[in-house]
Amino acid sequence: MRVVSGIQPTGNLHLGNYLGAIKNWVKMQEQGECYFFLADLHAITVYNEPNILRANTREMAAALIAAGIDADKSVLFNQAQVPGHAELAWLLFCTARIGWLNRMTQFKEKSGKNREGASVGLYAYPVLQAADVLIYQASHVPVGEDQKQHLELARDIATKFNTDNNKEIFTLPEPFISGPAARVMSLRDGASKMSKSDPSEASRINLSDDDDVIVQKIRKAKTDAEALPETMDELKDRNEARNLIAIWAALDNVEPQKILDQFAGQGFGAFKPALADRLVAAMNPIRTKFVELKQDIDTIDAILAKGAEKARETAAPTVNAAYEAMGLLR
Repeated sequence: MRVVSGIQPTGNLHLGNYLGAIKNWVKMQEQGECYFFLADLHAITVYNEPNILRANTREMAAALIAAGIDADKSVLFNQAQVPGHAELAWLLFCTARIGWLNRMTQFKEKSGKNREGASVGLYAYPVLQAADVLIYQASHVPVGEDQKQHLELARDIATKFNTDNNKEIFTLPEPFISGPAARVMSLRDGASKMSKSDPSEASRINLSDDDDVIVQKIRKAKTDAEALPETMDELKDRNEARNLIAIWAALDNVEPQKILDQFAGQGFGAFKPALADRLVAAMNPIRTKFVELKQDIDTIDAILAKGAEKARETAAPTVNAAYEAMGLLR
């Protein structure tokens, strides 16, 4: 099994990033051959200050390594160091159909009311996503609910390319199911996703937060006055309480009901300190390594360069085969 997945390099990494994606990646590398990339080519579909993008790419690499991605077990790199991603994307742009892209729902969400002012890259980036996985002959791709449509597009493009050229150039990737990814909500509003763009620092736990800050943020997290019930169904309309239970469950890789079983009938005066202790225990070693590693630019660059070399080596036969199938002289 070969798994391929990418993550955009964003600054101010928080608990939602860790539990929602990075923690699952760490498990994946024990289950198959993994290619994990920092999607810096996807990041530029909107404007990025160049120095900030470079810093964010290194910071994301540091976070992945601190969280448990082993560069000796997995191939870790950034897209921009593997030109094959962009090369293959152009070949696939000439294979994909406009009608297929018009059905992609995320462009409408990302462009909002400014569709005419959005970049072509923002419109067409699902084709680059297809190239990202097809270039490595990925057998499996981890996808959340919001990305299933894009994996289906990748399979459609691969099928059409193979059919048009009468050659089996690309493997059709299957979705990788590793259990539901945690959806971590704001500590100030249980109906909103935890986000770096929230102006309130109290809304999120950053990977760089020290132990005391984590404890304070959990203590001040919005909750209600009711005791915790016996079942998750009874938390249906209590967004903040459900979020805190879900955070602990994601940390321990258990169902939320198991955490609730421990605290049913108790109030948040008992639950919050226990959750804070659990978070500190989980995040302290990650934060310590993250803070140390993100200052060591040479080490980060060396790890990304090593990964990129391996990625280029793996990608080359597929890119060459695609060029040849289309009759392009190289």
